[in-house]
Amino acid sequence: MAISHVVEPQLPHLRRFARALTGDQVTGDNHVEAVLQTVLARPELLSRASDPRVALYRILLSTCRSLDLSDLAKATSAGERTLRRMTPLPRQAFLLHSLEGLRAEQVAEAMAIGTEEAERLIETASHEIARQLTTRILIIEDEPVIALDLEALVEGSGHSVAGIASTHREALELAEAHPPGLVLADVQLADKSSGLDAVNDLLENLCVPVIFITAYPERLLSGRRPEPAFVVTKPYSADTVLALISQALFFGRMAQRRDRIVA
Repeated sequence: MAISHVVEPQLPHLRRFARALTGDQVTGDNHVEAVLQTVLARPELLSRASDPRVALYRILLSTCRSLDLSDLAKATSAGERTLRRMTPLPRQAFLLHSLEGLRAEQVAEAMAIGTEEAERLIETASHEIARQLTTRILIIEDEPVIALDLEALVEGSGHSVAGIASTHREALELAEAHPPGLVLADVQLADKSSGLDAVNDLLENLCVPVIFITAYPERLLSGRRPEPAFVVTKPYSADTVLALISQALFFGRMAQRRDRIVA
């Protein structure tokens, strides 16, 4: 099988992981580009791998280890400063496990460590994340069952809910009445309006991280820019949603007006 046929289906997941890991779209995509260059130069890294997907994560992590941490001392963005403070290995393990759905033994293979060590790192990361500040979250979701599930999940993890909006208009009204610290948004809303448009309008007056929850992540990770850094695929797991909420807050991934999302 051609290398391109192996890599192409994994690109959206690889880009999502790289962005969550680094807290920055451009930096994450640069690491993914380095992965592609490595695979082109050494195709045997995939052709000989028992699990090509895990092999791609392993190559990506090797490129991230080359990041010059001394440069982060001069970091100016909130994401860069938080990256400098975070514990790197537990973050990697937790994202591989909770965001990408890898089993502990696959996490171990991707990180080139033992399975017991991977399990310890995942547990350590969970404790670190539990110590993070809570916030008020606006849920933009038109499916009542999913909306209530997200509400219970958010409140159960110590956050508060600013409200649940099923339409563009409701989202704007709730955000004005109860300004959120983070937004969870679906892409298609009840009145046939766009969750992307609703979020973009919110970001005219708010500076908050946004997590999109959608059955069609490829529509958001199309390669066009700007793109959202945090995307959850439906059907989602509670661990995945909580992991991304924590990462979004952890990095201080503030959405700026210049980062308007292209529908």
